[in-house]
Amino acid sequence: MDAEIVELSADRTPAVVELCRRALDLPEDAAEAAEIVAALWTRAGADRPVVALGAYRGGELVGALICSVGTADQRLGHVDLVAVDPGARRRGVGRALLGHAERRLAALGAAEVLLAGNPPYYAWPGIDVRYTPAVCAALALGYRQDRTAWNMTADLSYEGSPALRSTEDAERRLAGQGVTVRRAEPADLPALTAFARSTFGGAWDAELLGSVGRDGAGCHLAERDGEVLGFAAYGSSRPSWFGPMGTAPAAEGSGIGGVLLRRCLRDQHAAGLAAAQIGWVGPVPFYSGSAGARIERVFFLYRRTIQP
Repeated sequence: MDAEIVELSADRTPAVVELCRRALDLPEDAAEAAEIVAALWTRAGADRPVVALGAYRGGELVGALICSVGTADQRLGHVDLVAVDPGARRRGVGRALLGHAERRLAALGAAEVLLAGNPPYYAWPGIDVRYTPAVCAALALGYRQDRTAWNMTADLSYEGSPALRSTEDAERRLAGQGVTVRRAEPADLPALTAFARSTFGGAWDAELLGSVGRDGAGCHLAERDGEVLGFAAYGSSRPSWFGPMGTAPAAEGSGIGGVLLRRCLRDQHAAGLAAAQIGWVGPVPFYSGSAGARIERVFFLYRRTIQP
């Protein structure tokens, strides 16, 4: 491998974005390269240690990797993005980048490295199974498959789509039960984040901070007598992605979730999006029934123990 591996500073963002546009084989990923890099590097760096590495050959950036320390567990390191120029593949560039990343993450205290998303800001849950060379490389480098995850797609391209069904009747029914459904405002964040932490744990409170009151993002909530019963958000990682959402266990089955989901999807439709990605899905039947969403992307997640 004749490339030089260096740590990148934020002023190299445009070059990394351009590399990703060339290197990401799936059109939907290439189209969102700028949003992906910004979420992983520029925004995530304020919340957790992030390292960006570049591979240069003859002064040209031919590979890039962004990795980070786990938000919830700092013993875990995450490789969030690897991109290698098509003309430089199968020359050890990806292997060299990953080796450097493992050493940097170990120095930051990580005992394991995951080829998996690091919420609240992540590009993908893991490796899309259509990136077959990346799957082969992970196995060759000693990573073991840990889990499988999937995204669903909601069609926003036409007004009659199931994802855009009116919520007016359901909202009137909920109002008769004392439930108010409305758009969340920045003043709602303390109650929303407390609800997310106490009810669901994880990093959803941080994802809410990235959704409420930000351009290209938003959130809707349901409440009764000032108590939050549920929320749905979108745009935390990038504008075309929906999530997270959650309903209080006591309110499940009330129809709140479907209302909140479709209010968000209508926002995304109004912003000109033809489809929304529902990321890292749990309840597949809910999204299928409430929005006609379909499973479209499947991801393998990998992990490997590393030595300090």
